[in-house]
Amino acid sequence: MPSGTDMKIGIAKNVLDRLIPINGLRHPPAGDTTGWYIGAGETLSPDTDFFVPLHVSHVEQWCPEAIRFLGLPPGWRFIAAPGHEDVWFDPDLLTVR
Repeated sequence: MPSGTDMKIGIAKNVLDRLIPINGLRHPPAGDTTGWYIGAGETLSPDTDFFVPLHVSHVEQWCPEAIRFLGLPPGWRFIAAPGHEDVWFDPDLLTVR
């Protein structure tokens, strides 16, 4: 399920610090958002301002490592670090809360 370049993701500012690993998860798309949330490091913060909106067309400047995963459909997660990559389905991401 492609993520159009004119759509938005939620991305953590900490990806600019080049922390590893890169974590991504995809909820169902809504409006002009892809459903993707991408962050870096061992834990994702619960702070409401942890993720900022970013057009998919700018992901390459922020987090080029994530681009190859953006076609995964809703319900999928990934983790990537040098020498390690994992992709898996998480049905909880499809549950409306």
